[in-house]
Amino acid sequence: MGQIELPTEAPGAEGKYKEFKLWMPKRVVFTADAFEEPYAQRILERVKLYGLKYEVTKRVTGLKGASDRETYQTAKSTLAVVKAPPGAFSLRPIPPSADWQFHLAEGCPAHCQYCYLAGSLSGPPVIRVFANLPAILENLVKYTSKSQFSTFEASCYTDPLSLEHITAGLQETISFFGRLENTQLRFVTKFDAIKPLLNLQHNNNTRCRISLNAHSIGRRLESGTPPISARIKALRNLALPQSQGGGGYPVGVVLAPIMPIPNWEQEYGRLFNELAEALDFPCDLTFELITHRFTPGSKDILLKWYPNTSLEMDEQLRIVKRNKFGGVKYVYPKLMMNDLKTFFNREIGSLFPSAKILYWT
Repeated sequence: MGQIELPTEAPGAEGKYKEFKLWMPKRVVFTADAFEEPYAQRILERVKLYGLKYEVTKRVTGLKGASDRETYQTAKSTLAVVKAPPGAFSLRPIPPSADWQFHLAEGCPAHCQYCYLAGSLSGPPVIRVFANLPAILENLVKYTSKSQFSTFEASCYTDPLSLEHITAGLQETISFFGRLENTQLRFVTKFDAIKPLLNLQHNNNTRCRISLNAHSIGRRLESGTPPISARIKALRNLALPQSQGGGGYPVGVVLAPIMPIPNWEQEYGRLFNELAEALDFPCDLTFELITHRFTPGSKDILLKWYPNTSLEMDEQLRIVKRNKFGGVKYVYPKLMMNDLKTFFNREIGSLFPSAKILYWT
């Protein structure tokens, strides 16, 4: 693993923006079996350097509160260092994002009121970091091929950059992929603490994607994350060549969840203009476009977590979409989807003619 590097200042502290503070858990728990792992010991060093208290237990308990909201708050402020179960070593496909998904961690410290993890992970939303990361990475080699390009998604169940100041796991993962052939690591983040990633030898084998949205959606629904403009600056720095102080990475924008809010054309138009100003140099850029959707189960969980949310989840304004297993989710009607898709395709084609739109969903 790399050197322990503690930030000297919080990310996102620029211009008019309120200084964004790194997430610090109120409680750090190591399970006894995880505690013996060398990677867990390196996490422990960082925990101590930050002055965080920790405990070693047989299993993680004490998350249940008197209400759903209290359980949520307790879990969201807890970092648990555990061992990934044996099932984590049997990778599953994750189209259209990548060929395979794997996990450095599960859970996220952000408080997005549309959270896609609601209903995806069972139990309280505690943040779990996997102490057997080296074994997880070595296992990926079985899924690579010298004759076929393979992509691996690391952010299905977490935002790895949000935890990086404590774990350094993303640095280790990017360096690991830099030594592989015919592979690409993919991760997406809403955070901007990218400094530890800029000087890594990634060999263009990692695509760093930033999750963006209209400014009003970021302010209203994405608590605990840096402002949209701070994320755009982070994207610029990731894409700039290393000779200019950047990371020299292939980069991407994940626009999610796209919502037809009032004046949505103007709101998203402003976002694209700001993005075009930041990426005023040739770079390898992709877009992934994901409209808002919800399931009955996720709606129920989100309303328990955020009982006063202003997020629109009205089934009467949606149409039902079923997957091949009979699962139900509510999406925007076809006419609205067509209007949204036409607008985004036109704006991206005009302002970013060399970029690729990987998918629309």
